[in-house]
Amino acid sequence: MSAASLPPAQPDATPRLDHLVVLADTLEAGAAWCEATLGVAPGPGGEHPLFGTHNRLLALGGEAFPLAYLEIIAPNPRAEPAAGANGKPRRRWFDMDDEALRATLRTHGPRLAHWVARVPDVELATTRLAAQGIDRGDVLRASRMTPAGLLEWQITVRPDGGRLMDGCLPTLIEWGAVHPAAGMPPCGLALQALTLRHPRAETLRAALAAAGLEGVHVVPAPEPAIEARLATPRGSVTLSSAGV
Repeated sequence: MSAASLPPAQPDATPRLDHLVVLADTLEAGAAWCEATLGVAPGPGGEHPLFGTHNRLLALGGEAFPLAYLEIIAPNPRAEPAAGANGKPRRRWFDMDDEALRATLRTHGPRLAHWVARVPDVELATTRLAAQGIDRGDVLRASRMTPAGLLEWQITVRPDGGRLMDGCLPTLIEWGAVHPAAGMPPCGLALQALTLRHPRAETLRAALAAAGLEGVHVVPAPEPAIEARLATPRGSVTLSSAGV
């Protein structure tokens, strides 16, 4: 089946939350965490040759967060990151090569660690962040095969693979003709609220506004955290990045 057979992305020029990122030491651990925490087994995902990672996905979309989904992602033990411009293997995205973070995941299990925002023009949004003194990273073209065809996107990734502002400042993504959540079946989950807590709340608000992400709930707090409240078959569940 060709890429044209994939369900099209809904036309939406409004920058908004695209997906939540849960990091896991292994994809098997991530799947087990998902069933234990949310009461739902994750759906299929795919592999990312650029970064030597693989994932599984779950739909979270609803009226408040259309096309939102949950990504559980881990290093792929069968693959290494591709070489970068310097000829050396790339650093994995989302700080996945950070040894302290990996140790936390091995000891305490998978954890919400980041979020990704979709924008209609990732180059423009990155330029606007740069004007705020924020280096969101290079804009890379990436893709992966699915049973229904090819998914393609552009995404911001720093050479060091790092998140920014303790993961509270999102990675930016611009999807191609299709969006992965458009073909995900409902699974009984829905994202109800996203709250960003950070000691530099005003700086975070200004950065989000520069990327066009208005209306995101940012709260001053002594310690940073991403908090996502989900409706699940087990009732309301709040995921937090505190400690990651």
